[in-house]
Amino acid sequence: MTGLTADSLALLIAATLNAGTVVALASLGLLINERSGVLNLGAEGMMLVAAIAGFAAVVHSGSDWVGFTAGALAGAGMAALFGVLVIWLNTNQYATGLALSLFGAGLSAFAGIKYTQEKLPERPHFNIPGLSDLPFVGTAFFKHHPMVYLAIALAIGMTWFLMRSRAGLVLRAVGESPESAHALGYRVRPIRLAAVMAGGALCGLAGAFISLSYTPLWVEGMVAGKGWIALALTTFATWRPARVLLGAYLFGGVTMLQFQMQGQGIQIASQWLTMLPYVATIVVLVLISRNPTWIRINMPASLGKPFHPGV
Repeated sequence: MTGLTADSLALLIAATLNAGTVVALASLGLLINERSGVLNLGAEGMMLVAAIAGFAAVVHSGSDWVGFTAGALAGAGMAALFGVLVIWLNTNQYATGLALSLFGAGLSAFAGIKYTQEKLPERPHFNIPGLSDLPFVGTAFFKHHPMVYLAIALAIGMTWFLMRSRAGLVLRAVGESPESAHALGYRVRPIRLAAVMAGGALCGLAGAFISLSYTPLWVEGMVAGKGWIALALTTFATWRPARVLLGAYLFGGVTMLQFQMQGQGIQIASQWLTMLPYVATIVVLVLISRNPTWIRINMPASLGKPFHPGV
């Protein structure tokens, strides 16, 4: 076995950022949901529907940006269905989210039957002029799809939005005490629906990123549990956007490490290496669950609880 060279390390960092972007986008969307007090367990289904919607849109239009728009709209549409059910009809958030995930898996499989053999147009190569040719850092940081940089910008912007803007403070108030926000004249239900749809759009971007860039093809079930990882990551990050980004890259690094270990000739069964990112997620969740008070302090107080105006 040989050690890491500078080139292979740069490629590992680049792959880590690429893999982490999928989970980061979805987790940031779920964070917006949960900050408003709504728990959506349907991320996996939303991402799958967005993945096939984005893939089909690019097959027919030839434009990646049409594909990402279709993915975001598909995610937002699925989230709107969920939002109407749990916010206005007061269905159980946990059961409805699980149903959404199962529905999305089935719908994407059905809609994707004729696209399993389709191929996308030639993939564009992205470089930042003047920076992508730099030794090491150019390969590691400046040859990524724009969605990679968008995820970083979203984490920064979301931190400002939640902590500094009036709209962000209102959103947090709705998530902490919807009764108080309602008493102050804020329309809790429309605010929650807007947050749920925004979160669904980000999950949709994550799903479209998988089928258009991360693994540019369509295969049934290709999200492969990343929606559930995103859900776990919001708790791991204690509902902080910057920590979401850190956790997403940690997951991406562990995911890519399996391929690096195989390339280095480490004799471990491939099944064990494939399990590695999910085992790492479980271990992290077990460790943070040892201090439930810490989670309870940071968790939105009304998370998962229905709101009934006038009650």
